[in-house]
Amino acid sequence: MSQIRFDGRVAIITGAGGGLGRSHAKLLASRGARIVVNDLGTSVDGAASPSLAAENVAAEICAAGGTAIANGDDISDPAGASRLVDQAVSAYGRVDILINNAGILRDKTFAKMDLDDFRKVLDVHLLGAVYCTKAAWSVMQSQRWGRVIVTTSSSGLYGHFGQTNYGAAKLGLVGFVKALAQEGQRFGILANAVAPLAATRMSEGVLDAEVFRKMPPEHVSAVVAYLASEGCDITGEVFVAGGGYLARAAIVESRGVVLASDRPLPEQVACSIQATLDLAGANAFPNLEVAFKAAALRLEDGAAPSADA
Repeated sequence: MSQIRFDGRVAIITGAGGGLGRSHAKLLASRGARIVVNDLGTSVDGAASPSLAAENVAAEICAAGGTAIANGDDISDPAGASRLVDQAVSAYGRVDILINNAGILRDKTFAKMDLDDFRKVLDVHLLGAVYCTKAAWSVMQSQRWGRVIVTTSSSGLYGHFGQTNYGAAKLGLVGFVKALAQEGQRFGILANAVAPLAATRMSEGVLDAEVFRKMPPEHVSAVVAYLASEGCDITGEVFVAGGGYLARAAIVESRGVVLASDRPLPEQVACSIQATLDLAGANAFPNLEVAFKAAALRLEDGAAPSADA
């Protein structure tokens, strides 16, 4: 197989001052991409004063023979996201790849969580990705080519104690990227999500120490690089990746049941609920229309819904 290259491509990577973002930036740069390294350089909770993290990574890439510039804009502010994209276009003339990776943690149980902390996590993870993608979208449309990759999390897919804010933001990104994928295909824009299993500042203390050691960010970057490549034709999917493990994650719908009456009673639901929980033969529908059509067919003939409906 020929080497995957990014010669002539321009990639913006948010949260690239360390961890996963730094790893993504270095890999794409080593394969020929011109990189815009975005990072505020703050602490994990986003509260500390900004540092030169982005500048340091850009310098590291250039010292290795690559091409990179730094950006310190706050992507949770629409104006900051716009400046980031404008800088990329001004420096390199285009934007081909957007990797929405920036994030913070402000963990607490929901009962103890301040709503400002809930909002700030959504602002950075979810709205930050929205703002950056909005700013880059018209550029990609005019090029009729683009790759948008978001960093989701198993916390969003499956839930994690003390992370109602983080989980809400990360699952929100899944819905965002699935709709983007449907809108972007006719312009040659693909959109996917990656849920990393990686040893970074944000995952320290969550993973077992031995497992943590076996999951460097580089394992995730290989998956991100493929999804950003010209040879990739996959869109609207979620991949769990880390430590050499790679899997598709999907929101699925069970085969379901048809309640006997036109006006079902709560008691009928109680009698049927266990059958609806059975995921044997579950479907991962490609879009809303197929899901609705499958449910309608189920009501008409009692047959189990199918993703091929």
